[in-house]
Amino acid sequence: MMRRGSSASEALVSHASLEAASSWIQKWAPLIRPGGEVLDVACGGGRHSRLLAALGHEVVAVDRDIGAFAAPPAGVTLVSADLESAAWPFPGRRFDAVVVTNYLHRPLLPTLVASLEPGGVLLYETFALGNECFGRPSNPDFLLRPGELLEAVRGHLRVVAYEDRVVDTPRPAAIQRLCARREAP
Repeated sequence: MMRRGSSASEALVSHASLEAASSWIQKWAPLIRPGGEVLDVACGGGRHSRLLAALGHEVVAVDRDIGAFAAPPAGVTLVSADLESAAWPFPGRRFDAVVVTNYLHRPLLPTLVASLEPGGVLLYETFALGNECFGRPSNPDFLLRPGELLEAVRGHLRVVAYEDRVVDTPRPAAIQRLCARREAP
């Protein structure tokens, strides 16, 4: 899946090529309100949408190219939208969780945070600086700076868990991971 402004050598790992749901998403998904509505951003082939639907959530899966998401299961609604060039497709809408993996468009971060219901959970995992040592992406435009996810939620969400580390699976990569919750009033 190419990201706008990237060359073929800078393309992110294809979401469709990854079959198993992220261990980070699996670990923190139980924090999502039972039966809650989840937004899967840049859903690719739908590995997280499928997991969340199987857990009983209603999932809105959005991507520029929904063709990679074959045969969505019951409980998953596909939305085709360019999240980088067009207007936000869900104005005023709130979700019980927002899930993002292997995707970074910095101008979207405040919108994702604002899209959470009270008690809603943000689960975010993507590449960080240092990933250039392992391959693609290596363009700093697609790599989180140290603490960048923490800064994106500061003052808005309570951080439940955060990691900035190198992982070996599904392939060696430098990543940041965040689980944060909007406190109920």
